[in-house]
Amino acid sequence: MTAVDVAEALCARWEGFRSAPYLCPAGVPTIGYGFTHYENGTAVTLLDAPMTRETANRLLARLILAQYMPTVRRLCHGIVTDEQLGAITDFCFNLGASNLRASTLRKKINAGDWDEVPEQLRRWTRAGGRVLRGLVLRREAEIEYV
Repeated sequence: MTAVDVAEALCARWEGFRSAPYLCPAGVPTIGYGFTHYENGTAVTLLDAPMTRETANRLLARLILAQYMPTVRRLCHGIVTDEQLGAITDFCFNLGASNLRASTLRKKINAGDWDEVPEQLRRWTRAGGRVLRGLVLRREAEIEYV
């Protein structure tokens, strides 16, 4: 699988698709595959029109290729395989570039310390101050690729 394939599969699986806007567990308006913003940078609101799955698939691919994967490549020089790139791109999609930038996870990746990466991924399982089963399972799915 290519890095994009891995990232798209993980994002689609763990975000799930919802056509109508909703509040995510952290209380942020969200739509499609966990989008909090549209491609033009506009924030999602609970009053927005529904999104089709086709539109969500296109937006997911564009965001991965144009925003998240380039960010991961810029921040994480220690990534060696497409699978690693795809998994860490999913992490960045889920938690944001600022969390990746400031993380010990990034330091371990850039040091080539891949034996420590699973432990670092497992630290990112909370939203709204509580451990979420979906985030635990998502991190384990990412770990399968690193």
